[in-house]
Amino acid sequence: MSLSVDVYVPRAEGGIEVLDVPPESSDVAGWERWRTEVWGSEPVRSLGARFFPRLATEDLTVAPDEVSDFLAECDLLRTHLARIADHMTAEAGTGSRKSHAEHADDVSRRLDNIVNAARRALGIGGGVIIW
Repeated sequence: MSLSVDVYVPRAEGGIEVLDVPPESSDVAGWERWRTEVWGSEPVRSLGARFFPRLATEDLTVAPDEVSDFLAECDLLRTHLARIADHMTAEAGTGSRKSHAEHADDVSRRLDNIVNAARRALGIGGGVIIW
């Protein structure tokens, strides 16, 4: 099973409305096991990330007023892709044996999808959910 990233808008009567993913976009945010093996991993936590590590124990909901901070955290992770890929290469449980470059590319492409969703959310005053 895969993690998905979506944009939502709060409903006036409470709750949220999850918006459709535009045709030119992807909602793939990684494999389910990435909750702990990537997004909640020690390398990500050691960077001081406060959003992504929550995926280790729950779905991640980023409130509309937190989206800018979330985008900054995405930039932080992108800056440290090599460290994250090092961890994925060293850990036997992160899926098929891939090269360091392949792991870095996988995370980069998922971050692209997440950043795309966050930018869409920012543009409409919405939030982001990864589930």
